[in-house]
Amino acid sequence: MNSLLIEEPPLQVLPSLACKVGLNEAIVLQQFHYWLQRSNNVQDGYKWIYNTYQNWNKQFPFWGEHTLRRAINSLEKQGYLISANFNKAGFDKTKWYRIDYPKLLDRRCVQNGQTSRPDWPDGTGQNGQTNTNRLPENNKQETNSNNVERQTAPASKLEQATEIVGYLNKRVGTHYRATTRKTQTLIKARLNEGFTVDDFKRVIDNKADEWLGDRKMEKYLRPETLFGTKFEGYLNERSTPRVGGDGIVVGTDYAKLAKEQDEAYQKSLEDLGEVHDKELPW
Repeated sequence: MNSLLIEEPPLQVLPSLACKVGLNEAIVLQQFHYWLQRSNNVQDGYKWIYNTYQNWNKQFPFWGEHTLRRAINSLEKQGYLISANFNKAGFDKTKWYRIDYPKLLDRRCVQNGQTSRPDWPDGTGQNGQTNTNRLPENNKQETNSNNVERQTAPASKLEQATEIVGYLNKRVGTHYRATTRKTQTLIKARLNEGFTVDDFKRVIDNKADEWLGDRKMEKYLRPETLFGTKFEGYLNERSTPRVGGDGIVVGTDYAKLAKEQDEAYQKSLEDLGEVHDKELPW
């Protein structure tokens, strides 16, 4: 049989839908509708789907990315697609989409003197049935995994950034924010290179030991210096704590040190036991 004829799950579209929104737009809208019926992402009472343009484009290999972008933008301008951003990480600009089904139902397409409309605005019908095998199984799994990865990874990296910046602030007494775009970009870049949260803490400790108490260098205990292009060099430095004139390491938390010394003193008294006057040698 001719290999160009249907022998694989097809992308289907109703002529009435293509008449209403445009052919390319109808293909995109039908595919989005397919995934919306399987989405578990509910926001504001609606189901939403999301993906990068690059990953969406894998589902339309017969188009270039610019063609896909034009079709999606056209649907947004016409009001059939509604977009939003529900990403947990502020730097993640991936768009979320849902279909405005009531709008799709209201508008009619007049063709050859007759009015027709799709039979699936609420997602319950499509020529009497819904195609549940629209893509080869491996593509379906890949898209689902991409969605899951994009849903969880940004949150994980934001949590890592929060832990890293919190450690920096506690260690050197600063008040940097993990939500700052520049700081997030630097941390994300290093994490993408394979460095860990413990590596960040090691860099912070190394440079805090070296620079705390040095008026010229303390100002460089900041994310843009510590987490920049010299990160790996800082990580591999051997920490050499600076000792002040009082014999205590520069940067020591004096309140914590005093508390520890007091606890040690109280413990020593408990170990010795209470000494009564009659037991004294004088």
